[in-house]
Amino acid sequence: MAFFNTENGVADAVLLTEVTEDAYLKNLQLRHSKQKAYSLIGEVLVAVNPYQNCESYSDATINDYHGRAMFEREPHVFALAETMYTSMRRKEGDVCVVISGESGAGKTEASKHVMKYIAGVSAGKHRAEINRVKDLLMASNPLLESFGNARTNRNDNSSRFGKYMDVNFDHTFAPVGGNIRNYLLEKARVVKQQTGERNFHIF
Repeated sequence: MAFFNTENGVADAVLLTEVTEDAYLKNLQLRHSKQKAYSLIGEVLVAVNPYQNCESYSDATINDYHGRAMFEREPHVFALAETMYTSMRRKEGDVCVVISGESGAGKTEASKHVMKYIAGVSAGKHRAEINRVKDLLMASNPLLESFGNARTNRNDNSSRFGKYMDVNFDHTFAPVGGNIRNYLLEKARVVKQQTGERNFHIF
């Protein structure tokens, strides 16, 4: 089973024989060296940005994860998206995925992959709509970044705000639209920046 494959490290950190910070970081480093970007801590997906294409996001990969429990396959953002989508259909209620990380960690890419998965598992007649929603939400990024991103000492394009991306579904669980809400904008940056940092891009 993939979760016990010591050659690629342990896929789920709860299965580590020694549960320490050092053991966890060594396991992440091993998986990263084997081009395994994803790991788990229980139901929490951890991604280490490899800054290269080492995971598959093809339609065939979507099919591999569709209809599977989260722990049946190697950790992947598609496994998380499948769990989310299945839970929404089963409970007939809202679900939320929190994507967090440092600047440059790959949060925007992760959200793109989640929406790609939803498009891939939606009925054929609804795929065009979810792709339209995805493209609209992603097309807003340059405008949002010009007003909300700035150069910091760690990243030339650091987001200085939070983003809530909402995808709406109808009663048949077909995507019908979406919106983006921003919060916690670092307003103080407009009048003062730390040494070596800059104002928002628009200024």
